[in-house]
Amino acid sequence: MIMAVNINHQKHLAARRSARLRRQKRGRKKIFGYPERPRLVVTRSARHMVAQVIDDVAGVTLVSASTMEKDVRALDGDKKAKAARVGELVGRRAKDAGIEQVVFDRAGNQYHGRVAAVADGARRAGLSL
Repeated sequence: MIMAVNINHQKHLAARRSARLRRQKRGRKKIFGYPERPRLVVTRSARHMVAQVIDDVAGVTLVSASTMEKDVRALDGDKKAKAARVGELVGRRAKDAGIEQVVFDRAGNQYHGRVAAVADGARRAGLSL
């Protein structure tokens, strides 16, 4: 009985993962980062958030920030507060690199919770999404 529940749970997780990848692929048709307006992609896991500003023409990451950095890990608060801090960091680093505008890529995730907190943090840092 336990084995059957575990297999069904694994199938459910695989279906959710493939659905998110389909949404991500669908969004990537429309979203592309140019040198004058690169792409801000947000990667969300159960524990961490990673935000990268990517120039798709050159295929390089211009700036990035993550909850795995020491100063963000040391913050008190929930995951949403840490995600907002990641947004502020990536926004500040992008401004220092001379980037004013970005295209926001939520990577198939819902624009809600931690993903929205990263976007709001980047806006507070002066980045135009």
